[in-house]
Amino acid sequence: MKKHIYNLFLLILSVLFTTACSSDEPDYGRSVITIGNTEKTEFDKWLEANFVNPYNIDFKYRYEDIESDFDYYVVPAEYKKAVKLAHLVKYLCVETYNEVASVDFTCEYFPKMFFTIGEWEYKNNGTFILGTAEGGRKILLSGTNDLDKYINNQQSLNHFYLKTIHHEFTHILNQTKSIPTEFQLVTGNGYVADSWSEKPYNTIYLSRGFISDYAQHSYQEDFAEMMSIYVINDADSWEALLAEATDESAALIRQKLDIVKNYMITSFGIDMDDLRKVLQRRQNEVFAGKVDLEDLTVK
Repeated sequence: MKKHIYNLFLLILSVLFTTACSSDEPDYGRSVITIGNTEKTEFDKWLEANFVNPYNIDFKYRYEDIESDFDYYVVPAEYKKAVKLAHLVKYLCVETYNEVASVDFTCEYFPKMFFTIGEWEYKNNGTFILGTAEGGRKILLSGTNDLDKYINNQQSLNHFYLKTIHHEFTHILNQTKSIPTEFQLVTGNGYVADSWSEKPYNTIYLSRGFISDYAQHSYQEDFAEMMSIYVINDADSWEALLAEATDESAALIRQKLDIVKNYMITSFGIDMDDLRKVLQRRQNEVFAGKVDLEDLTVK
């Protein structure tokens, strides 16, 4: 008798489990994970019209394990947050370089893939990775699911997202045209590798001739930090940063900035002051609500 009751219990569990599974089928058309031939969403169509067709850029918002870094625990980007981030990348990065350089420049040098993940990539030293550039073809953007926390604060949006894109794009440009040797020598003895996030380096970087704590990592990161931090800050904000440094260390930062500016104009024909003016104007337009970050209309 007990055996029959036990078998009946297993049968009931089996039916309940099957029913639960059948009612919990994912909506493949809106899935944030790539599964076989996923049906195109309105976002997919918008990306095709605004990234793929004009620039041959693939903006991946669905999670693909092959594109992620297996050294970190990551999660997929949320659909609506990815839509907003794609608009920001388009308006404040891709189209900014279109305006300052040309569409031909963007097509030639911009990475052919953006891959978004939901969470930051946390390291065991208490820091986390905002983004990476890979092989001159791909930029990883992390923290997509936190976008709404920072999207209404220009300083935070710059720090966590926009600086990352301009920083990583600088690395890609450096793979095409090498960083001038003279840049490496300005503060050549000051680079501290992974110790940049530790005391005292995480607080005294300006007095050491570096524009950020992370710039102390290596001359490559220093160059990318100089470029990205300069263009995302208006003139007053930039000068306020230098005012926190000593006269000697500020002179070192200005010396490195001159090298970066000369590199951009001679290598790519881009005046960094023009780039900053255009970017600042476009940022102001975003924060004034003139850009609809949720619109998926294909024009």
